[in-house]
Amino acid sequence: MISEPSSTQTTAPALLRLIHQLIVVRASGKLADHQRGYPRWELPNNKLRSLLEAGVGGVILLGGSAAEVALRCSQLGRWAAGPLLLCADVEEGVGQRFDGATWLVPPLALGRLYGREPQQALELAERYGQCTGRDARALGLNWVLGPVCDVNNNPANPVINVRAWGEDPATAGALAAAFVRGVQAAGVLGCAKHFPGHGDTSTDSHITLPLLPHRRERLAAIELPPFQQAIAAGVASVMTAHLMLPELDQERPATLSTPVLTGLLRQQLGFAGLIVTDALVMDAITGRYGAGEAAVLALEAGADLVLMPADADAAIAAIAEAVASGRLRVEQLEASAERRLQALERCAGSGSGEAVAVADPEAAAQPNQALALELVQTTMETAGSSGAATPQAGINLIRLDSALTAAAAVLSATAPALARPESRGWRTVLLEARSPSPWTTDADAPLALERLGPGQVLLQLFVRGNPFRGSAGSAEPWPAAMRQLARAGRLAGLVVYGSPYLWEELRPLLPPGVPGVYSPGQMPLAQAEALQKLGSELGLGDTEASAGFTD
Repeated sequence: MISEPSSTQTTAPALLRLIHQLIVVRASGKLADHQRGYPRWELPNNKLRSLLEAGVGGVILLGGSAAEVALRCSQLGRWAAGPLLLCADVEEGVGQRFDGATWLVPPLALGRLYGREPQQALELAERYGQCTGRDARALGLNWVLGPVCDVNNNPANPVINVRAWGEDPATAGALAAAFVRGVQAAGVLGCAKHFPGHGDTSTDSHITLPLLPHRRERLAAIELPPFQQAIAAGVASVMTAHLMLPELDQERPATLSTPVLTGLLRQQLGFAGLIVTDALVMDAITGRYGAGEAAVLALEAGADLVLMPADADAAIAAIAEAVASGRLRVEQLEASAERRLQALERCAGSGSGEAVAVADPEAAAQPNQALALELVQTTMETAGSSGAATPQAGINLIRLDSALTAAAAVLSATAPALARPESRGWRTVLLEARSPSPWTTDADAPLALERLGPGQVLLQLFVRGNPFRGSAGSAEPWPAAMRQLARAGRLAGLVVYGSPYLWEELRPLLPPGVPGVYSPGQMPLAQAEALQKLGSELGLGDTEASAGFTD
């Protein structure tokens, strides 16, 4: 392991500028330092400006409204020494990360539709990409870190899950390629991730280093085809995965592996575009390598861009020392910088960070809003029907991962899942990470019904795999809880937002006369449409809900 240099004062200025171009740092989409949501990872403005003026080649953004991010991108462009790659993890539409833009259902929703209506799913996937690209350009972003090309053939996958486009390679590849065509036609770069495939893992690389123990034949049959289809569609970049593949490299994870990045991706699959690491700040890497050594190993392996090093200064200094010692060749870094410039030339804009001017923003947003509604309605499922009188209002039992992290986006005070039942007299009980536990030790009757109070119970379960969670969804005993409520005659209805796997587990348990709805999306629009489906059964409908776009 190389030492972590403390200074780059003796490095030639031209070499330092070259090295800076290969670094992508994290910044808040909000303008002021005190607004940063993740100060551990998001650089303060003075440091960010210093690195950009020195030539840092890219910024990944998170947080803020769409309007704020447009201002932020413009600011970053003014600070930068040259054209910038400005990117975000907007796998479910730009509105997934930046309020005010379009938030779309998770990609796996279209993967499931593909099995029934393949042509419709392909057309929607391409429009999904176009929508994402239009919104990204409107903010000043020129690089979308999607599509996820992982095959989610393991329902217990805690980190990919509904972010994948399919549960088999044919579906995932066809839809990911359609997304690539759409997003890049809109004038922004796409990014196929996480190479060579993170779908069949049961651990989260944000937390630990997953192991993929498969043979080459299995990789060629399952993991690699979606990446091959994305490459054939012309995807501009590929992101690496932080996982061990002993069949290809017994020593280093894929992100730091020459056999994986150079041997497999460059030479065997023929990819000539940008290779970017997944965030090097993730624990799968930081727990094993220093910030500087990780950056050097990634470039040695064949990566072009180093995303979110744990310490940008340490990474830059270590790369400079690696060049001085002969570990890295200047010609290799120059080739990476050239690929970066070629990628920027593919963008509709110059990478200045200036948002694309739109004469009528309201009119321009209408196709995106219409697509968001179409996706929600097309991918929603229903089961059961009461055929009985509307029950008396009772308890609106909402299960959420965390009210502190999800409240603003998923469950604000005006969110339909909360506000609409309350307006009809239902009393909200919120179950989340910091709530008092509603569970007992009785496996057959796990819900402490006396703590909930009397009345019929409407279950609204927000469950899906997410990074940093460590599990694919709820480990809570909802099947037993549903049986318990059914025995007591207290289950009024069920809505599952997010996980198709939980829905498939609970749907057969709906007793006769009890309606259920599944929505892949969790956003307010999805909530409004899901409750509209339940409306005639539970008196939760809104005669105006489907008259136009609701957000």
